[in-house]
Amino acid sequence: MNAQFKKGVVEMCILKLISLRDMYGLEVIEGISKEIDVNENTVYPILRRLTVAGYFETYKEKNESGPDRKYYKVTSEGMTYLKDLVEEYQEFTSRVERIIGE
Repeated sequence: MNAQFKKGVVEMCILKLISLRDMYGLEVIEGISKEIDVNENTVYPILRRLTVAGYFETYKEKNESGPDRKYYKVTSEGMTYLKDLVEEYQEFTSRVERIIGE
């Protein structure tokens, strides 16, 4: 799969997963990797970029079995961005289906 296309889809998936509940990085990787082949080298840069853009807030929580965990929470701006991404993706895939479905 084209790497740039995959990154865009993974970004949307990350936003969606974290919109359902706050998550830490490894949880995000595990959630996405059930369906799409990803690793930390793909996910963590996206998490950082989306946080800098204001789409996530972060906070830390104690972890009994190791260092504190950094959790990501979608902001209202992130929810708007996710909604826009999903609409664009659905429109795009609908057009592609019309082309290749014939």
